[in-house]
Order: sequence, then C-alpha cells, then structure tokens
Amino acid sequence: MTPLVLVHGFMGGSAQWDAQVAALQGRYHVITPDLPGFGKNNHLPARTSIGAYADWVIGELRQQGVTRYHLMGHSMGGMIVQEMARRDQAKIGRLILYGTGAVGVLPGRFETIAQSKSRALMDGAQATARRIAATWFLDRENAPGYEACARLAELAAPDAIQAGLDAMQDWRGDEFLPSITPQTLVLWGDGDRTYQWPQVLQLWTTIPGANLAVVPGCAHAVHLEMPDIFNQLVARFLSG
Repeated sequence: MTPLVLVHGFMGGSAQWDAQVAALQGRYHVITPDLPGFGKNNHLPARTSIGAYADWVIGELRQQGVTRYHLMGHSMGGMIVQEMARRDQAKIGRLILYGTGAVGVLPGRFETIAQSKSRALMDGAQATARRIAATWFLDRENAPGYEACARLAELAAPDAIQAGLDAMQDWRGDEFLPSITPQTLVLWGDGDRTYQWPQVLQLWTTIPGANLAVVPGCAHAVHLEMPDIFNQLVARFLSG
C-alpha cells in the first residue's frame, strides 16, 4: 500500500485531515505529520525556512521507513512539498499542490505577510489564530468547520507564527517548477483569499503536464468546506 503524505499549512495540524484519512485510509497508508511548532508538535522548535521544514518531513518519513510515497501539501505546506520534490523527487509517485503557489510573498493575499507579523505581535497568538482561520472559509466565522479549525490554529506556538511567516516571506520556488517530474494536480477553491488565480495559473501552466481542479464556492479550505468533492478529486487523481 503506497503511503500518502499530507502536509498541512501555516497554523494547521494533522487533525485538519480527519475526513481525508477516513476516506482514503483503506486505499493508502495516510501519513499526516504535525510540523514543528504546530498542532501536536507545538512543543518542537519551529523551523525558520521552507527548506528546513521540507528536510524535517523527509527525515520523519525516512525514520518510518517510507521511501516511496504520494505527496500533498496545503498552503504553506504546498511550498514545503515543492521543496520536498526538489530534494526527494525520485521517491514521489504523484504530487498534489493544493491552495498554494510558487512564491511566498503571496500577492493579493487578504493582508501582506508583514501585516500578519505585526498584527500577531500586537494581538497575540490566540486572536491571530482565530482571525486567520476565518479567512480560510467562504462564510468565515459562520462556516461549519470554522470552530474546529480555529481551535487547531490556536495550538500554534507564538514563535512558530513568526517563524512560519518569515519562512514564507523568504521563499520562492518558481524557477524549479519546470523541473517537477511527478504527475501533478493543482487544486484550488475559486474563493481563496490567500492564493489568487495568477499563482494557481502559474503552477498549472509551468509544471509539465500538470492537471487542474477548481472547486467553485470554496475558499482556502476546500477539504473542510466540501470534503466529499475534495476526496473524490484526490482519489481519482491518485488512482491514475
């Protein structure tokens, strides 16, 4: 059974993938690591670069004896898996870049990364977690999945919030896109407030042979807003 590795994004955690684990576990050994500083690993020192997070995930997989796997990354996790592809490409079967882009500056984001860093220092970790979690959903705080997502975001260590924002701001992977060889799916909700269409278009048109799935009526958390459609898209792509 081929492992499927799901890498969460900024202020996320393994718990956000529960619906995907339930839907896909019978066909794949689903691995959902919590990044250092987030979720169940909020006690671990946060990494300060996207590449360092990628190295950490690869190291965790090797410790588990995983040498061949499918890979999906969401948001900042999508940046991390692009770096994993750069380092570990021969081991990756299929790649899913979900709600993400190839540059960390995030043009068109609901607020700049510099603004997020400043507001996090001013407002504190808990308020920052709840505010950012709301941007993930089309209906913001009124979305059914918001409260669980916000509670997960609240687990992020304060230093991890700043480290994650710094890591994204300093990263770009657009030059590597033409060198990505695994069959790739670019998956996006058309109401995403974090990653705008030009970033998605760049992934789709620059990665050789990439497929595109756009889910209408969703924001940044398609896997929580429309889990059945999301799971079907993922399962169909992975099955080839």
